[in-house]
Amino acid sequence: MKLTASQIAEITGGSIEGDSKATVSKLSKIEEGEKDSLSFLSNPKYTPYIYKTRSSIVLVNNDLILDQQIKPTLIRVVNSYEAFSKLLDFYQQMKSEKEGIETPSFISEGATHGKKLYLGAFSYINAGCKIGNNVKIYPQVYIGDNVTIGDNTIVFSGAKIHSDSVIGSDCIIHSNVIIGSDGFGFSPSSEGNYTKVPQTGNVIIEDHVEIGAGTTIDRATLGATIIRRGVKLDNLIQIAHNVEVGEHSVIAAQAGIAGSSKIGRHCMIGGQAGIAGHLVIGDRVQIQGQSGVLKNLKDDSVVQGTPAIDFKRYSKSYVHFRNLTTHINELNQLKKKSQ
Repeated sequence: MKLTASQIAEITGGSIEGDSKATVSKLSKIEEGEKDSLSFLSNPKYTPYIYKTRSSIVLVNNDLILDQQIKPTLIRVVNSYEAFSKLLDFYQQMKSEKEGIETPSFISEGATHGKKLYLGAFSYINAGCKIGNNVKIYPQVYIGDNVTIGDNTIVFSGAKIHSDSVIGSDCIIHSNVIIGSDGFGFSPSSEGNYTKVPQTGNVIIEDHVEIGAGTTIDRATLGATIIRRGVKLDNLIQIAHNVEVGEHSVIAAQAGIAGSSKIGRHCMIGGQAGIAGHLVIGDRVQIQGQSGVLKNLKDDSVVQGTPAIDFKRYSKSYVHFRNLTTHINELNQLKKKSQ
Protein backbone atom coordinates (compact mmCIF):
# COMPACT_ATOMS: atom_id res chain seq x y z
CA MET A 1 0.00 0.00 0.00
CA LYS A 2 1.41 3.37 -1.02
CA LEU A 3 0.83 6.60 0.88
CA THR A 4 1.80 10.13 -0.10
CA ALA A 5 3.17 12.75 2.26
CA SER A 6 -0.12 14.62 1.93
CA GLN A 7 -2.11 11.56 2.99
CA ILE A 8 0.20 10.91 5.95
CA ALA A 9 -0.08 14.54 7.03
CA GLU A 10 -3.86 14.32 6.89
CA ILE A 11 -3.91 11.10 8.97
CA THR A 12 -1.48 12.42 11.59
CA GLY A 13 -2.55 16.07 11.62
CA GLY A 14 0.96 17.17 10.67
CA SER A 15 2.54 19.82 8.42
CA ILE A 16 4.79 19.01 5.46
CA GLU A 17 8.32 20.26 4.82
CA GLY A 18 9.47 19.11 1.41
CA ASP A 19 7.74 17.22 -1.39
CA SER A 20 4.04 16.74 -0.63
CA LYS A 21 3.87 14.15 -3.42
CA ALA A 22 6.62 11.95 -1.98
CA THR A 23 5.40 8.38 -1.54
CA VAL A 24 6.23 5.50 0.79
CA SER A 25 5.33 1.81 0.60
CA LYS A 26 7.10 0.38 3.67
CA LEU A 27 8.28 1.24 7.18
CA SER A 28 11.81 1.32 8.54
CA LYS A 29 13.90 2.50 11.49
CA ILE A 30 15.47 5.86 10.84
CA GLU A 31 18.98 4.38 11.18
CA GLU A 32 18.09 1.69 8.63
CA GLY A 33 16.02 3.89 6.33
CA GLU A 34 15.62 2.94 2.69
CA LYS A 35 14.14 4.65 -0.33
CA ASP A 36 10.32 4.60 -0.38
CA SER A 37 10.18 3.96 3.38
CA LEU A 38 8.64 5.94 6.25
CA SER A 39 10.54 6.47 9.51
CA PHE A 40 10.05 8.55 12.64
CA LEU A 41 12.37 10.49 14.96
CA SER A 42 11.37 10.78 18.59
CA ASN A 43 14.41 10.03 20.76
CA PRO A 44 16.94 12.94 20.57
CA LYS A 45 19.92 10.55 20.54
CA TYR A 46 18.84 9.39 17.06
CA THR A 47 18.87 12.96 15.66
CA PRO A 48 22.18 12.48 13.76
CA TYR A 49 20.47 9.86 11.58
CA ILE A 50 18.09 12.47 10.14
CA TYR A 51 21.01 13.84 8.10
CA LYS A 52 22.01 10.53 6.51
CA THR A 53 18.86 8.40 6.42
CA ARG A 54 17.65 7.23 3.01
CA SER A 55 14.00 7.20 4.14
CA SER A 56 11.71 9.15 1.82
CA ILE A 57 9.52 10.57 4.60
CA VAL A 58 10.27 11.07 8.31
CA LEU A 59 7.83 12.00 11.07
CA VAL A 60 9.44 14.49 13.50
CA ASN A 61 8.38 16.63 16.43
CA ASN A 62 7.42 20.25 15.81
CA ASP A 63 10.29 21.51 17.96
CA LEU A 64 13.05 19.71 16.02
CA ILE A 65 15.74 22.20 14.94
CA LEU A 66 17.92 21.27 11.96
CA ASP A 67 21.44 22.58 11.42
CA GLN A 68 22.15 20.82 8.12
CA GLN A 69 20.40 20.10 4.84
CA ILE A 70 18.40 16.87 4.70
CA LYS A 71 17.04 14.73 1.86
CA PRO A 72 13.77 13.24 3.21
CA THR A 73 10.45 15.02 3.30
CA LEU A 74 9.52 15.88 6.91
CA ILE A 75 6.09 15.77 8.47
CA ARG A 76 6.08 17.79 11.67
CA VAL A 77 3.65 16.72 14.42
CA VAL A 78 3.14 17.38 18.12
CA ASN A 79 4.40 13.92 19.11
CA SER A 80 6.10 11.85 16.42
CA TYR A 81 5.93 8.59 18.40
CA GLU A 82 2.17 8.90 18.91
CA ALA A 83 1.69 9.94 15.29
CA PHE A 84 3.67 6.93 14.08
CA SER A 85 1.54 4.65 16.28
CA LYS A 86 -1.60 6.22 14.82
CA LEU A 87 -0.26 5.59 11.33
CA LEU A 88 0.53 1.96 12.20
CA ASP A 89 -3.02 1.54 13.45
CA PHE A 90 -4.35 2.97 10.17
CA TYR A 91 -2.07 0.64 8.21
CA GLN A 92 -3.23 -2.36 10.24
CA GLN A 93 -6.87 -1.47 9.66
CA MET A 94 -6.26 -1.23 5.93
CA LYS A 95 -4.56 -4.63 5.93
CA SER A 96 -7.47 -6.21 7.80
CA GLU A 97 -10.16 -4.85 5.48
CA LYS A 98 -11.06 -8.35 4.38
CA GLU A 99 -14.61 -9.35 3.61
CA GLY A 100 -16.43 -12.44 2.39
CA ILE A 101 -16.66 -16.13 3.19
CA GLU A 102 -13.94 -18.35 1.81
CA THR A 103 -14.40 -22.01 0.96
CA PRO A 104 -14.22 -24.53 2.36
CA SER A 105 -15.62 -23.18 5.64
CA PHE A 106 -18.75 -23.93 7.65
CA ILE A 107 -21.46 -21.81 9.30
CA SER A 108 -24.21 -23.68 11.10
CA GLU A 109 -27.81 -22.90 10.08
CA GLY A 110 -28.45 -21.81 13.66
CA ALA A 111 -25.68 -19.17 13.64
CA THR A 112 -26.09 -15.49 12.74
CA HIS A 113 -23.59 -12.85 11.66
CA GLY A 114 -23.59 -9.15 10.88
CA LYS A 115 -22.37 -7.13 7.93
CA LYS A 116 -18.86 -7.30 6.43
CA LEU A 117 -17.94 -10.68 7.91
CA TYR A 118 -14.65 -12.18 6.82
CA LEU A 119 -14.46 -15.94 7.37
CA GLY A 120 -11.24 -17.62 6.29
CA ALA A 121 -10.98 -21.07 4.75
CA PHE A 122 -11.33 -24.13 7.01
CA SER A 123 -12.98 -22.14 9.80
CA TYR A 124 -16.01 -23.57 11.60
CA ILE A 125 -18.87 -21.73 13.34
CA ASN A 126 -21.26 -23.85 15.41
CA ALA A 127 -24.98 -23.55 16.14
CA GLY A 128 -26.32 -20.66 18.19
CA CYS A 129 -23.37 -18.34 17.53
CA LYS A 130 -23.95 -14.61 17.20
CA ILE A 131 -21.24 -12.80 15.26
CA GLY A 132 -21.33 -8.98 15.10
CA ASN A 133 -20.56 -6.53 12.29
CA ASN A 134 -17.15 -6.22 10.65
CA VAL A 135 -15.75 -9.30 12.44
CA LYS A 136 -12.65 -10.88 10.87
CA ILE A 137 -12.17 -14.61 11.45
CA TYR A 138 -9.02 -15.93 9.81
CA PRO A 139 -8.47 -19.48 8.46
CA GLN A 140 -8.61 -22.56 10.69
CA VAL A 141 -10.54 -20.98 13.56
CA TYR A 142 -13.00 -23.10 15.58
CA ILE A 143 -15.97 -21.43 17.28
CA GLY A 144 -18.14 -23.62 19.51
CA ASP A 145 -21.86 -23.58 20.25
CA ASN A 146 -23.58 -20.40 21.44
CA VAL A 147 -20.50 -18.15 21.25
CA THR A 148 -21.08 -14.39 20.99
CA ILE A 149 -18.53 -12.13 19.28
CA GLY A 150 -18.98 -8.35 19.24
CA ASP A 151 -18.41 -5.83 16.44
CA ASN A 152 -14.96 -5.21 14.92
CA THR A 153 -13.27 -8.12 16.68
CA ILE A 154 -10.42 -9.96 14.93
CA VAL A 155 -9.72 -13.67 15.50
CA PHE A 156 -6.47 -14.83 13.95
CA SER A 157 -5.66 -18.26 12.52
CA GLY A 158 -5.77 -21.34 14.70
CA ALA A 159 -7.69 -19.82 17.63
CA LYS A 160 -10.27 -21.98 19.42
CA ILE A 161 -13.25 -20.37 21.15
CA HIS A 162 -15.28 -22.98 23.00
CA SER A 163 -18.99 -23.09 23.73
CA ASP A 164 -20.86 -20.30 25.53
CA SER A 165 -17.90 -17.90 25.50
CA VAL A 166 -18.73 -14.20 25.19
CA ILE A 167 -16.28 -11.98 23.33
CA GLY A 168 -16.77 -8.20 23.31
CA SER A 169 -16.27 -5.58 20.61
CA ASP A 170 -12.94 -4.33 19.24
CA CYS A 171 -10.99 -7.29 20.62
CA ILE A 172 -7.93 -8.92 19.04
CA ILE A 173 -7.43 -12.65 19.56
CA HIS A 174 -4.10 -13.85 18.20
CA SER A 175 -3.17 -17.21 16.71
CA ASN A 176 -3.62 -20.40 18.73
CA VAL A 177 -5.40 -18.73 21.64
CA ILE A 178 -7.76 -21.12 23.43
CA ILE A 179 -10.75 -19.58 25.19
CA GLY A 180 -13.14 -21.70 27.23
CA SER A 181 -11.20 -24.93 27.62
CA ASP A 182 -12.01 -26.90 30.77
CA GLY A 183 -10.65 -25.59 34.03
CA PHE A 184 -8.25 -27.84 35.97
CA GLY A 185 -10.84 -29.33 38.34
CA PHE A 186 -10.35 -32.79 39.87
CA SER A 187 -11.55 -34.28 43.12
CA PRO A 188 -9.40 -36.90 44.96
CA SER A 189 -11.28 -40.13 45.66
CA SER A 190 -10.95 -42.63 48.50
CA GLU A 191 -9.32 -45.01 46.01
CA GLY A 192 -6.40 -42.64 45.49
CA ASN A 193 -7.30 -41.46 42.00
CA TYR A 194 -8.92 -38.26 40.75
CA THR A 195 -12.45 -37.67 39.47
CA LYS A 196 -13.04 -34.88 36.98
CA VAL A 197 -15.27 -32.04 38.23
CA PRO A 198 -17.50 -30.84 35.35
CA GLN A 199 -16.67 -27.29 34.26
CA THR A 200 -20.10 -25.84 33.51
CA GLY A 201 -19.33 -22.10 33.44
CA ASN A 202 -18.02 -19.93 30.62
CA VAL A 203 -15.52 -17.18 29.73
CA ILE A 204 -16.46 -13.52 29.31
CA ILE A 205 -14.07 -11.21 27.45
CA GLU A 206 -15.13 -7.56 27.59
CA ASP A 207 -14.46 -4.84 24.97
CA HIS A 208 -11.02 -3.69 23.75
CA VAL A 209 -9.14 -6.74 25.04
CA GLU A 210 -6.07 -8.11 23.24
CA ILE A 211 -4.96 -11.70 23.84
CA GLY A 212 -1.50 -12.84 22.72
CA ALA A 213 -0.68 -15.99 20.77
CA GLY A 214 -0.85 -19.30 22.59
CA THR A 215 -2.62 -17.92 25.67
CA THR A 216 -5.25 -20.11 27.34
CA ILE A 217 -8.23 -18.91 29.35
CA ASP A 218 -10.18 -21.68 31.10
CA ARG A 219 -13.93 -21.74 31.53
CA ALA A 220 -15.30 -21.44 35.07
CA THR A 221 -16.44 -24.39 37.14
CA LEU A 222 -19.56 -22.32 37.92
CA GLY A 223 -20.20 -18.76 36.83
CA ALA A 224 -17.59 -17.11 34.60
CA THR A 225 -13.91 -16.47 34.11
CA ILE A 226 -13.84 -12.74 33.31
CA ILE A 227 -11.35 -10.58 31.46
CA ARG A 228 -12.45 -6.98 31.93
CA ARG A 229 -12.43 -4.10 29.48
CA GLY A 230 -9.09 -2.94 28.08
CA VAL A 231 -6.96 -5.81 29.41
CA LYS A 232 -3.84 -6.66 27.39
CA LEU A 233 -2.45 -10.20 27.61
CA ASP A 234 0.90 -11.24 26.16
CA ASN A 235 1.73 -14.60 24.58
CA LEU A 236 1.67 -17.96 26.41
CA ILE A 237 -0.26 -16.93 29.51
CA GLN A 238 -2.36 -19.36 31.57
CA ILE A 239 -5.52 -18.00 33.21
CA ALA A 240 -7.33 -20.62 35.23
CA HIS A 241 -11.02 -21.14 35.97
CA ASN A 242 -13.01 -18.43 37.75
CA VAL A 243 -10.18 -15.89 37.58
CA GLU A 244 -11.12 -12.25 37.11
CA VAL A 245 -8.68 -9.73 35.60
CA GLY A 246 -9.62 -6.09 36.24
CA GLU A 247 -9.93 -3.28 33.70
CA HIS A 248 -6.83 -2.11 31.81
CA SER A 249 -4.44 -4.51 33.52
CA VAL A 250 -1.49 -5.86 31.52
CA ILE A 251 0.17 -9.27 31.89
CA ALA A 252 3.47 -10.27 30.25
CA ALA A 253 4.36 -13.61 28.68
CA GLN A 254 4.42 -16.94 30.52
CA ALA A 255 2.61 -15.63 33.59
CA GLY A 256 0.15 -17.97 35.30
CA ILE A 257 -2.86 -17.18 37.47
CA ALA A 258 -4.36 -20.02 39.48
CA GLY A 259 -8.08 -20.62 39.96
CA SER A 260 -10.47 -18.11 41.54
CA SER A 261 -7.91 -15.31 42.03
CA LYS A 262 -9.08 -11.75 41.43
CA ILE A 263 -6.75 -9.21 39.82
CA GLY A 264 -7.57 -5.53 40.27
CA ARG A 265 -7.64 -2.65 37.80
CA HIS A 266 -4.57 -1.13 36.14
CA CYS A 267 -2.24 -3.85 37.43
CA MET A 268 1.08 -4.72 35.77
CA ILE A 269 2.25 -8.34 36.00
CA GLY A 270 5.70 -9.25 34.70
CA GLY A 271 6.74 -12.24 32.64
CA GLN A 272 6.82 -15.70 34.26
CA ALA A 273 5.09 -14.39 37.38
CA GLY A 274 2.88 -16.86 39.21
CA ILE A 275 -0.17 -16.06 41.33
CA ALA A 276 -1.59 -18.72 43.64
CA GLY A 277 -5.29 -19.53 43.76
CA HIS A 278 -8.08 -17.77 45.66
CA LEU A 279 -6.09 -14.55 46.16
CA VAL A 280 -7.22 -10.93 45.87
CA ILE A 281 -4.78 -8.57 44.14
CA GLY A 282 -5.64 -4.88 44.60
CA ASP A 283 -5.73 -2.08 42.05
CA ARG A 284 -2.56 -0.64 40.44
CA VAL A 285 -0.41 -3.47 41.80
CA GLN A 286 2.94 -4.15 40.12
CA ILE A 287 4.34 -7.69 40.21
CA GLN A 288 7.89 -8.01 38.90
CA GLY A 289 8.88 -10.79 36.50
CA GLN A 290 9.37 -14.33 37.89
CA SER A 291 7.72 -13.40 41.19
CA GLY A 292 5.58 -15.89 43.07
CA VAL A 293 2.59 -14.34 44.82
CA LEU A 294 1.26 -16.46 47.69
CA LYS A 295 -0.88 -13.95 49.61
CA ASN A 296 -3.31 -11.09 48.99
CA LEU A 297 -1.84 -7.75 47.91
CA LYS A 298 -3.20 -4.31 48.79
CA ASP A 299 -3.76 -1.48 46.31
CA ASP A 300 -0.55 0.08 44.87
CA SER A 301 1.73 -2.73 46.10
CA VAL A 302 4.99 -3.30 44.24
CA VAL A 303 6.47 -6.76 44.85
CA GLN A 304 9.23 -9.07 43.68
CA GLY A 305 10.65 -12.49 44.54
CA THR A 306 9.29 -15.85 45.62
CA PRO A 307 7.47 -15.64 47.93
CA ALA A 308 6.88 -12.08 46.71
CA ILE A 309 7.73 -9.29 49.14
CA ASP A 310 7.88 -5.50 48.92
CA PHE A 311 10.12 -4.50 46.00
CA LYS A 312 12.36 -2.21 48.10
CA ARG A 313 12.82 -4.89 50.76
CA TYR A 314 13.65 -7.42 48.05
CA SER A 315 16.25 -5.11 46.50
CA LYS A 316 17.97 -4.57 49.86
CA SER A 317 17.87 -8.30 50.66
CA TYR A 318 19.30 -9.18 47.26
CA VAL A 319 22.43 -7.14 47.97
CA HIS A 320 23.12 -9.40 50.98
CA PHE A 321 22.27 -12.56 49.04
CA ARG A 322 24.63 -11.61 46.24
CA ASN A 323 27.44 -11.16 48.80
CA LEU A 324 26.50 -14.23 50.84
CA THR A 325 29.67 -16.19 49.95
CA THR A 326 31.85 -13.27 51.05
CA HIS A 327 29.96 -12.97 54.34
CA ILE A 328 30.30 -16.71 55.03
CA ASN A 329 34.05 -16.61 54.35
CA GLU A 330 34.42 -13.66 56.71
CA LEU A 331 32.40 -15.51 59.37
CA ASN A 332 34.55 -18.62 59.03
CA GLN A 333 37.69 -16.54 59.42
CA LEU A 334 36.31 -14.96 62.59
CA LYS A 335 35.52 -18.44 63.96
CA LYS A 336 39.08 -19.59 63.32
CA LYS A 337 40.48 -16.54 65.09
CA SER A 338 38.25 -17.10 68.11
CA GLN A 339 39.28 -20.74 68.56
